[in-house]
Amino acid sequence: MTHPLSRRRALQTLAAGAAAAVALPSLAAWPDKTLRIIVTFPAGGASDIVARVMAEQLARKLGQPVVVDNRPGAGGSVGGLVVSQAAADGYTLMLSNSTPVSIGPFALEKQPYDPVDGFTHIALIGTAPCVVMANPAAPIKTITDVEAQARKTGRLDFGSGGPASIGHIYGELMKKTMGVNMVHVPYRGGAPMTTDLIAGVVPLGIDVLTAFVPYFRSGQIVPLAVTSANRSPLVPDVPSVVEFGYRRLVLDNFFGLSGPARMPADVVARINTACNEILVQADVRKRMVDLGITASAASPAAFAGFVREQVAQLAPTVKGAGVKL
Repeated sequence: MTHPLSRRRALQTLAAGAAAAVALPSLAAWPDKTLRIIVTFPAGGASDIVARVMAEQLARKLGQPVVVDNRPGAGGSVGGLVVSQAAADGYTLMLSNSTPVSIGPFALEKQPYDPVDGFTHIALIGTAPCVVMANPAAPIKTITDVEAQARKTGRLDFGSGGPASIGHIYGELMKKTMGVNMVHVPYRGGAPMTTDLIAGVVPLGIDVLTAFVPYFRSGQIVPLAVTSANRSPLVPDVPSVVEFGYRRLVLDNFFGLSGPARMPADVVARINTACNEILVQADVRKRMVDLGITASAASPAAFAGFVREQVAQLAPTVKGAGVKL
C-alpha cells in the first residue's frame, strides 16, 4: 500500500514536471514574431548603422525579422521611454549608448526613467572613444596644452555637436577634472561644428571619433587624444588620455542592446548568446572597426555593471554643470 505522504510527493513531482512542460514551449516558440530595435537617433548615424548591422544578423540567428525603428529626441529619452514602457517579452529592444542612458535622462527637468534599473541591459556590442581635437593654428598640440592654455588665458572655448551630446559632457568632465574654465559652444550637429573648427571659429572640438579621421589625415584638424584607456585601431598614432596621466578622463561611448526591465532570463540569455556569436564574425568586426568601434562581447551582468559605472561617472557631471535639454 502506498504511503499517503509518498503519494503526495509523487503528485507534487508530476505537477512540477507538467508545469515545466507547459513552460517549455514558450521559450521554444520565442521568437515567433518580428522584433524591433529602437534607435534613439535619426537614421544614418553610427547608432543607426550599428543597429541595422545587428538587426540583419539577429534575424538570421533568431529566425524572425528584426526591424529598426528610429525615435530621436530629448537626448535619446523619447526612444528610451518607449522601450522602458514596453512589454518585457524581448520583442522591443533599444540600441543603447551613452546618450539615452548616461546623459539624456539627467538633462531633463523630470528624469523619465531609471537608466540602470529601468532596463534589462542584455548585450554589449562595442565601445568607441571620443576625440579631443584642435584647429591647427591654435597653440594646442596635446591635451596637456588644453589645460595650460585654459589656465593662461582664463577661458577656453570648445565646440560639440549640441547640448547634452557626449562631446559636450566630456568637455564638462575635462573642466571639472582639470579645474579650468572651459566654455561650451553648442552646434546643431557634428558637421557645423567641424566647419567652424576647421575655420578657427572655435579652437577646440570634442566628438565621437569616427567622422573626423579624414580631417586628421588631411591636416585640417589636429587630434590631441582619444578618450579611451588605450589607443584606437582607427587612429593608432593618436595617444590616449591615459598616456598623459588623465586616468579620470577615460570615457567610452558604448553601443549595446537593452530591453525593458524584468525580461525573462532565458530570453535575455538567448539574445546575449546570439549577439556574442555575431560579434566574432570577421565581417562584423571589420564593419565595427570602420566605425571606430571596438567589438566587446560581455555577459548581461558585466554589461549592466558597465552601465552602472558610467552612469555613476556622468550623472553628477551633467547635473553639476546644469546641462538642460
